[in-house]
Amino acid sequence: MDALPSVFLDPPSLITLAVLLGAVVLFITGWLAPEVTGLLAAGLLIAFGVLKPSEAVEGFGSTALVTLMGLFALSAGLFRSGGLDRLREAIGSDAVRSPKRMIALMVGLVGPVSAFVPNTPIVATLLPVIEGWCKRRRISPSKVLLPLSFATVLGGTITLLGSSVNLLASDVSEKLGYGAFQLFSFSAIGIGVWLSGGLVMVLLADRLLPDRGQNDDDLVADLSNNGYFTEVKIPAGSELIGQSLHASRLQRRFDVDVLELHRGAERFLPPLADRTLVVGDRLLLRCTKADLLRLQQDHTVEVAPTPESTPAERPSADKQNDQRMVEVLLPSGSTLAGDCLRDLRFRQRYNVTVLALRRGNQLLRERLGRAALKEGDVLLLQGPKDAIRGLQANNDLVVLEQLEKDLPTVSRKRIAISIAALVVILPALKLIPLVGAVLLGTVAMVATGCLRAGELQRAIRLDVILLLGSLASFSVAIEKTGLARALAQGLIAGLQHWPVFWALVVVFLFTTLLTEVMSNSATVAMLIPIAGQLALGLGQPPMAFIFAVLFGASQSFLSPVGYQTNLMVYGPGRYRFLDIARYGFPLTLVMTLVVPFLISRWFGI
Repeated sequence: MDALPSVFLDPPSLITLAVLLGAVVLFITGWLAPEVTGLLAAGLLIAFGVLKPSEAVEGFGSTALVTLMGLFALSAGLFRSGGLDRLREAIGSDAVRSPKRMIALMVGLVGPVSAFVPNTPIVATLLPVIEGWCKRRRISPSKVLLPLSFATVLGGTITLLGSSVNLLASDVSEKLGYGAFQLFSFSAIGIGVWLSGGLVMVLLADRLLPDRGQNDDDLVADLSNNGYFTEVKIPAGSELIGQSLHASRLQRRFDVDVLELHRGAERFLPPLADRTLVVGDRLLLRCTKADLLRLQQDHTVEVAPTPESTPAERPSADKQNDQRMVEVLLPSGSTLAGDCLRDLRFRQRYNVTVLALRRGNQLLRERLGRAALKEGDVLLLQGPKDAIRGLQANNDLVVLEQLEKDLPTVSRKRIAISIAALVVILPALKLIPLVGAVLLGTVAMVATGCLRAGELQRAIRLDVILLLGSLASFSVAIEKTGLARALAQGLIAGLQHWPVFWALVVVFLFTTLLTEVMSNSATVAMLIPIAGQLALGLGQPPMAFIFAVLFGASQSFLSPVGYQTNLMVYGPGRYRFLDIARYGFPLTLVMTLVVPFLISRWFGI
């Protein structure tokens, strides 16, 4: 204990402590973006001579960071190819009739998927599906959206690939000499956490989740702002033939509203749920841009907005990769206003196909080919590159946004799933290191057309890469200056007579509370060096206490700012701050006891 004052009075230690405390303040207040805060801290540690430049930036060359970049690309390939469409369909199923069953389904399906796929894109993909389910069931989204976030958080602790925090913790542990994590190093503990946490979520949902009701005005406004009107045709061989809309996959798989059904000269208005579909039926839909692109690739329907277009005029599946999409606006004074697409012979005039139309707050009640265009209408067009360029010089249309992602490659769905499976299986069988499997899988996604080269670059989250790469300097500085040993000695003095279980409880709970107010990645980088020294001082396996930090940083159930997915559901669920704390507190309490217990059993301590 006598050595503590000298360590804290050492200039490098004082500088490191000041930089870390300043970074904590910035993380909590949000004055700077987290990745900028990380870069600032690394720069200051170099400027004041605490770390050599090579030491401060070594995190940017770590295998964990390279693995994470590849994982972003693999996930993008999966989503773009429709590899998780079955998950969307299952979650949106009308067979699920209550919030409790929906939560159980999310725990059972979304949790395991989150073990291998980053949770942020999962929540982004499922959010509109679940909102559509809530709308059909007249159930408040606040009863199910928060469990969606929590399910992905719990599932992310099952494997090394489940979270960027897991990869960072593995990298820090390896640099400190405690060893890196394997793909399933903590899966036995993670499965226990997932099952116990999921059980608590289901049992407490009815009592602790608020019912904020449905805000129909907000829903209508959202559809009018973001929804396109399009027309689809039921082709021969479609699985929808002979089924009703209620029994079909159309509204479960895609977040769409069916506004009308046209059958020859007949026109049917809602309610349409029980009307049986036949070949040639045309449905007028309102849907989001993302689902519209997916609909075009789905073999159960054909996007066919203009009835005068013949099949020969439409681009074949082989030529779809050469097609581009663009949004165009009819400006004030456009000579096209007042005429319909059919009379204008729009396709022949501009060599593009009108896929959909968006019209402010008005509800479209005409087939697209017969709808009179109005100033302010936004058209979604598809056509060759040259035709798209020609539109830019047209005074009757204003190009708003070119959709670079274009069409999903659902025809390569099985290839993408196979690649992703091999990335997991090969390292699990120890045939190839994880980073090698991820890199080869990334190349395979691009080579097979599941992902384009441009999309590969866009898929990589630069903010996450900058944050994790810069945070490695925290761990190096804490260890190099002796702060980790000094702080651990202070903890040892207070915990040396405690049972190991309760020491793990203290480490887990402190980590959990800290990650509620600042970046969980920063929490891991700061606390793993201290936890490792604490374990050695108590005569316990360092990895046990490192796991306590890892799981504590991943269990964010008390605030919307503790985890990104919590923020993603906060607005759509119309939650209040205390709603999350109310539902998350029992879960946090259970995890505080379950995680140390599972760690103790796993390590035999």
